This record gives sequence, C-alpha cells and structure tokens, in this order.
Amino acid sequence: QVQLVESGGGSVQDGGSLRLSCAASRSNIRYWSMSWFRQAPGKEREGVAALSAAGGLSYYADSVKGRFTISKDNDKNTVYLQMNSLKAEDTAMYYCAAGPPVLGSAWSAPRAYNYWGQGTQVTVSS
Repeated sequence: QVQLVESGGGSVQDGGSLRLSCAASRSNIRYWSMSWFRQAPGKEREGVAALSAAGGLSYYADSVKGRFTISKDNDKNTVYLQMNSLKAEDTAMYYCAAGPPVLGSAWSAPRAYNYWGQGTQVTVSS
C-alpha cells in the first residue's frame, strides 16, 4: 500500500512556474510507476506526466511537453512535477498516483493506478 500527499500548488500568473511535490509513505516509490494527473471542473481526469519505476521511461501529455518535467528522488520517497510557462488552461486540481512498475501506453489511464493522493490546486491567471 502507498500513501501519497501532494503539495506545492498555488496561484500564479500566466508564464509563471510551480513545482509540485508528492511525498509517499508505507512503500518506496522505486517499486511503482508514478504519475501526475489533473482534473479541471467539468472535465475528465487526464494524465499529465508519468515516470516508470526504474526511472528510465517518462511520458507526457502533448499539451505539456517541453513545459513540464517529472522527476523523483527515491531516497526522499518523493515525486516532483516542475511546471514552467504555465497557461490558464493548466488550471486544475493536480493528483499524484502510483501504479504498476511499467505502464507503457496505459500511463494516462486513471484505471491503471492503484493509489491516489488528495490533490493540490493549481490556478493560473492570465
């Protein structure tokens, strides 16, 4: 079992940056694929970025490629999402999720993940 707690959300202006953190407990993230999802009001939850358990494979939604970077620190048992050049359309609740060690093309499917955090709100104003 993995317990996940997100932090780092907030309000920024268009073009700004934020770094989200997801602290894990009860299990080390080295055994899990770790991902970030987001959900805006009235929209479905969408995959933003994912990192395989070994850290060698990363995946990004087209809408965030070149702007967001997912990384992790196994010693700190924490996953990060560095978000640069933020846009108003990035406004959403951001969730951290843990899933099987290798996800492949299923990385962006919420049903592929076993554990979720409670979310952290990101608001980008233009």
